Amino acid sequence: MVLSTALTGCVVGPDYRKPALTMPSHWGTKTQPAKPPQLSRWWRQLKDPTLDALVEEAVAGNLDVASAKAKIREARASYREQKGALPPSLEATASAARTRTAASGTSSEATIYSQYQPGFDASWELDLFGGNKRAAEAAKYGVEAADEELRDTMLTLVGDVASYYVQAREYQALRDLARRTAVSQRKTAALTQAELKAGSATGVDAAKADALASSTEADIPTYEISYATAVHRLSVLLGKPPAALEERLKKGGPIPKPTVAVSSGIPADILNSRPDVRLAERQLAQYTAKIGQAEANRYPSISLTGDIASSATSIADLGKKSTIGWSFGPSLTVPIFQGGQLKAAVDVAKAERDQYYVAYQSAVLSAMEDVENAVVSLTQERLKHSKLSSSAASYRRATDLSRMLNQAGVTDFLDVLDAERSLYSAEEALIESQASIAGDYVALNKALGGGWEGKVDTSEPAVIDTNTGPHLTAAR
Repeated sequence: MVLSTALTGCVVGPDYRKPALTMPSHWGTKTQPAKPPQLSRWWRQLKDPTLDALVEEAVAGNLDVASAKAKIREARASYREQKGALPPSLEATASAARTRTAASGTSSEATIYSQYQPGFDASWELDLFGGNKRAAEAAKYGVEAADEELRDTMLTLVGDVASYYVQAREYQALRDLARRTAVSQRKTAALTQAELKAGSATGVDAAKADALASSTEADIPTYEISYATAVHRLSVLLGKPPAALEERLKKGGPIPKPTVAVSSGIPADILNSRPDVRLAERQLAQYTAKIGQAEANRYPSISLTGDIASSATSIADLGKKSTIGWSFGPSLTVPIFQGGQLKAAVDVAKAERDQYYVAYQSAVLSAMEDVENAVVSLTQERLKHSKLSSSAASYRRATDLSRMLNQAGVTDFLDVLDAERSLYSAEEALIESQASIAGDYVALNKALGGGWEGKVDTSEPAVIDTNTGPHLTAAR
């Protein structure tokens, strides 16, 4: 017993060690490490109360988040189940029988008697080589992986809510621009038609003016479609019907404008900040423990079993005149020939571990790629926006000047139409660039691992069961 108890501390299989990956000292062309990123509630830096409220509602109502919470409850229950296999188990038994024996040669009457038999059965697998411990260890890592999966789901959710909100405001701005421009162009077309009747404009001028206004008006339904699609997606992300946010967002609002620079830190930061990277690492730990679980099956196992039972012909005699029997002893199981199945199971576990090791490396590389792309996109888009702003201002001056010169009879009317067309395109590009800056800001914070850091209650089940005790089923 002493030896067996001591041996229960033994385990087989590899002990998990977090891989030591070689990481670059800086991002891209930077030579000096940047300060650690400030990722806590990063979306609040956009200074948009509507977006802040949408994120809060999404975290509370999103269905993917609800599913991830259920996975956490499942993983925690599996861990408790595996831990329950480590200590001894004890169960109580009881039986009662009413017996009638037929008459025999020594007795002319049948005998009727009762027999009552309570008892206890106990068993304990000593787990000499740690198979159950490795199973519990794997289940513990599974709980941690489920926690990281929830954080990864919420990171994706917050990023998606911010992205679709930016898109909704972008399409509203583009739609409003098209409406304003179309009204102006339609007035120009009406004026040209009047000049045509007066003989001061040609039919070509009138046709081109009308065509330009109609072309701009045709953009409005396209932007309405894109806006509605973004709003519908936002509503579903909040766990609501697609049209739930239409009334709330129809008044419009500015495109969120990031005013705070984002520090990207160093590449090694993502090993701790990105939940998908932490998830991949916890899964690697989980499947490393499963190797030991499979390896333990190749070794002998010892179980201690015992039972005690009492029997009597009446309940009152169970403690007085009962017959008490007991048994206790170990049982040894030694795998001798299994056709290579046990060794193959170990090889399967090792191959699965290797897959998760590669998946961890891949997650790290993908995370680095996301950051690099987002940094370049945000930097270059800011430069682009500056040039587009200058371009739009120049086209605005050119349009005003073309109208003045045309009214003075110095330039042709086609110059006015060309200037108006160019101004509209420049203002479109400026709005799209402003939205791209906001989108790249969202992408960079998401790539760095910025997500929801508030407290999340995972204990509440999605379905509340009632009347789960013993009961009669109702007819259906």
